[in-house]
Amino acid sequence: MSNDAIQDFSAALNNLLTTAGTMAQQQVDLLNIGIKTAGQLIEPLVKTSSDLIGSLLTNCCQIVQNIASSLFPQK
Repeated sequence: MSNDAIQDFSAALNNLLTTAGTMAQQQVDLLNIGIKTAGQLIEPLVKTSSDLIGSLLTNCCQIVQNIASSLFPQK
């Protein structure tokens, strides 16, 4: 009888630890998916922002060159 109780306790403990391990693994997987998704969302925003800043700087340089050439025409 005592042996059955030990086996039942061992099985219950094994099931509990298996369930806890599965839950921990699912949390890690969920965190991984969240990080990947955030990266996929941020990547186009960063690319678009850098393109926009590059275009803005190019336009500003062209404006300065045009102003300089109108103020100081070359002979």
